[in-house]
Order: sequence, then structure tokens, then C-alpha cells
Amino acid sequence: MPLLGVEGVTVRLGGRAVLDAVDLAVAGHEVVCVLGPSGSGKSTLLRAVAGLQSLDAGRVRLEGRDQSGVPAHRREIGLMFQDHQLFPQRDVGGNVAFGPRMRGASRGEQRARVARLLELVGLPGAAGRAVAELSGGEQQRVALARALAPDPRLLMLDEPLGQLDRSLRERLVGELRELFGRLGTTVLAVTHDQGEAFALADRVVVMRDGRIAQSGTPLEVWQRPADAFVARFLGFENVVAGTVSGEIAATPWGKLPVGAGAAQGEVELLVRPGGVRLVGAAGGGGRFGRAGDVPGERPGIGGAAGDGGDAGGGGLRCAVVARTFRGTHVAVRLRPEGVDAPVLEAACALRDAPGVGEAVGVEFDPEDVVVLG
Repeated sequence: MPLLGVEGVTVRLGGRAVLDAVDLAVAGHEVVCVLGPSGSGKSTLLRAVAGLQSLDAGRVRLEGRDQSGVPAHRREIGLMFQDHQLFPQRDVGGNVAFGPRMRGASRGEQRARVARLLELVGLPGAAGRAVAELSGGEQQRVALARALAPDPRLLMLDEPLGQLDRSLRERLVGELRELFGRLGTTVLAVTHDQGEAFALADRVVVMRDGRIAQSGTPLEVWQRPADAFVARFLGFENVVAGTVSGEIAATPWGKLPVGAGAAQGEVELLVRPGGVRLVGAAGGGGRFGRAGDVPGERPGIGGAAGDGGDAGGGGLRCAVVARTFRGTHVAVRLRPEGVDAPVLEAACALRDAPGVGEAVGVEFDPEDVVVLG
């Protein structure tokens, strides 16, 4: 039996189904992150589970017990919001002790719980500090300690790191992952940041228009997006229509390798940027390559649309129209020449990225061509 069961939950606002018959199960000690664009229903799902949003249909179960009619404060759920919502009139210890105090814990039990949780979140000895003196990251840690203090069956986080700068966010997400594993906490989190979700979660749920578009481990969702919407939401731009016959897909970019067992007929395909290999000017050899590749390894195929070109021919001819530094690599945007085809994005090693205006050949790595759906 899952710790949390969401069964056919529907919420209508203004006549529109913000949640549309959503089913979701979260196992004990599992960390699940819900992703989606604005308006996809992810925050409404959190509120429905917490008892802060009434349901038009369906039910929420905690450890098998139907929560219909159970008010939010009796659901034994911890909540943490991106704006912290700390009590400004209470010091750090008073904030963290609030939940245990409301449950009747003695003062000694409250002090022990506060001390332990502040130690866990990296703020030992901070119980007497004023909330107003804390940095954003410290307030986030206090909010987390306060949410954990009543020992909730389920911890729910709504954009927990949304107001922090990038470097602090990256550091805290690693600490949260370690902390939840140590405590065995069951977590349902909502975020718009896929990097944050993929680093934190055991399972990622992508929502679209009030429904679940895909659910799976971070690796499963990243490697095999369910459809073009999920692929584009994850930041992949190289999505194109094609027709698969055998192990080859005919596309505007030419004939792409799809591997054995691919769905046949008309499909949509994703080519990850790392699988777009630059081989120098068309017909020219190959000072260019994908980030981390050894030149000459794992040849792909390419060529102008319909010609069945091979690796030796230099692949699909493209012009470099833009390049963006991404820290570990350079994202290069390529416009195919001589064919009516969408712009491609390639990920190149820093030392090998061609300049704007250069002509290059493109080949495609079979391991990074994904038939969607």
C-alpha cells in the first residue's frame, strides 16, 4: 500500500478542470518531484493533497485512509512554501518548536527536537536568533526544520528553493537529498526547475493541462521523454516529425538511425544535442565532435533529406548561426543548407566549437535519436 494515494482527483476552477482525474501513488520513503509549466496543475495537486483545496471528484488517501472531511491541520502533513512563511515575532527556536508545541509536547521535548533539527539542517545553536537576521538560505533551512518538527507522515514542498540564487540552490538541493535519505522522509515536491527535480527526486512526474504526461525515474524521463511536449519542456529543441521504416527514419534532416524495435510509420523524433556530431565542413574530415567524444568513435549517419548519405560524405551541410556558452560545453545552433528543415542544436566541447558563420557537416549518433510516444 502506498503512503499517499491520489485517486481520480479532479478540481475545477471557473469551469475549467485544473486537475483532471489525476492518479498518483507515492511509496513510503520515496521522494517524488512534480514538474510542469505554469497552469499545469502541479501546485493545485499539492493543495488538494494537503486539504487546502476542495475536490470535485476523486479522493486522497494517506496510508489507505480516505482524507475526505479531514481538515488540513489533522492530516499529519508537513508543508514548506517558497516564501518560507516564518513567524516574524518568534525566534528560530520558536518557529521550529511550533508544531511539537501544538501537539502537546513538553518544553523539554520541544527543546530537544529543535536542537536536533537545527543540527540536521546546518544551523546548530541558532535557536535564539531572530528571523529577520537570517539570510534567505538560512530562512529556507529554518522553514524546512519547522516543517519536519511535527514528524509528518508526508512532507510537501512548494517551489522550496525558488527564491534562492543558483549557487545556493544547487548546494541546498544536494543537502536536502542527503537529509531526506537519512531521515527516511516521504516527500512530494513541486518545482518548475527540472535540474532541481532531477537532482532531488527518486521519481519525476511531469504535468500538462491538469494531467500527468509522464512519470518515471529521472533517468527514464531524461532518456525517453513520453512525447514532444515533455521533450521540449525538458529543454530539448531538436524535435522533428519523421517516418520510420525498419531502423531508419526519414526526416527533414535526412535519414536518422533509430535502432531495432522502433515504432514504425509516422512519428516524432528527438535528437539530443550531444548526438548531433559536427564533422567539419561538408566532406571535410572532422576537427569537430560532440563533447567528450574521441574522434572517429561510434560513427553515425546523416545527409541531405532523402539521399541516405553516409558518414564518409560529411553528413548534412549546415551553417553555424549562433553559439552559447553553457559552462561545460558550447550550444551551437545550426541551420541546414539546401533543405527546408528546422534549426538544429549541437553540444560541442569548449575547444572544438565552431564560430558563427562556419560551414560544418552533421552526423547523428544512433544512441541519441529517440522515437517519442
